[in-house]
Amino acid sequence: MTSAAVRPGFRATRPRAEDGTTVTSTYSALSRTVRDAGLLERAQGYYLWTLGLLTLALGGIAAGFVLLGDSWFQLLLAGALGIVLTQFAFVAHEASHRQVFASGPVNDRVGRILANAVVGISYSWWMTKHTRHHANPNRRGKDPDIAPDVVVFLEEDAATAKGFKGLINRYQGYLFFPLLTLEGLNLHVTAFRSLLTGNAVRGDLRTRLTELAIITVRLGTYVAVLFWALPLGMAFAFLGVQLAVFGVYMGASFAPNHKGMAVIPEDTSLDFLSKQVLTSRNIRGGRFMDVLMGGLNLQIEHHLFPSMPRPHLARAREIVREHCATLGLPYTETSLVRSYAIVVRYLNRVGLSARDPFDCPMFRQLRRV
Repeated sequence: MTSAAVRPGFRATRPRAEDGTTVTSTYSALSRTVRDAGLLERAQGYYLWTLGLLTLALGGIAAGFVLLGDSWFQLLLAGALGIVLTQFAFVAHEASHRQVFASGPVNDRVGRILANAVVGISYSWWMTKHTRHHANPNRRGKDPDIAPDVVVFLEEDAATAKGFKGLINRYQGYLFFPLLTLEGLNLHVTAFRSLLTGNAVRGDLRTRLTELAIITVRLGTYVAVLFWALPLGMAFAFLGVQLAVFGVYMGASFAPNHKGMAVIPEDTSLDFLSKQVLTSRNIRGGRFMDVLMGGLNLQIEHHLFPSMPRPHLARAREIVREHCATLGLPYTETSLVRSYAIVVRYLNRVGLSARDPFDCPMFRQLRRV
């Protein structure tokens, strides 16, 4: 499979079940089965417990910060803070999908508090970007998650990269995880830039300004406390470790979901079920992985039923996998380590388009001869 086309096994025509029913109509039956099983009902108790435990963890980190004082053991707390903030970001993501509460406005209020005031990233920007992704995962020209950035996901984008960026793209698979150490900083910068410019952000000016004020106070207070309580070098180290852990954890949780899966041409028409299943990958690992990756490990089910609460995804997986087997629709799942190997290999393959053929030592030698 290359990023220029869908992977082997993709069918331009709609696959049919044994009785001749099309995929489009079987999705309705699948939805009824999932709904009848109660898997779309909210799991408020689960999320209240999760938020309670995360709040206790955050409080414990704050207490440890005060008690440790001028000690390099603070860096352990910085790493722990990066992990806890990522877990809060997972719940904010789930609130944006209406998974936590029955009321949409309540989900939005909770999501805004968690994203803006706790994590320090823009909820409005995230909602805008993520909604576009869910509508067209891995579709050229429509999915913002495969739009060119420091790392590129399509050969044509790699082929146009020049200079230092082109050098990065040549080896971007190997550089992917080191680059994720900067993703935490990038998310905060993107939050400010998107809210200031209004680009790719839903919501009126008042909403943007409110979010901007909350994020400014949150980040400003955090940095001020660090540099007031710790020596200069230690404060910088604490901030660097926290942002690095946050960035790597976030990126390592979202990257396995679609990278290296089918890339859909812009003009291809696909039914909803095929579009979501062919472009998504599940990660094995049971309940531990559900917590570690915030439910993102069950990406196929999450894309098919975005409002389904995290604790119900595992049961839905059994239903969806059986449904896909009946249709002959490829259903992809693998281990976490294997998924990372696939992502690295895929990014390096895309990066080949950024390489000059004269980089080949044998080619240079033959040319001289």
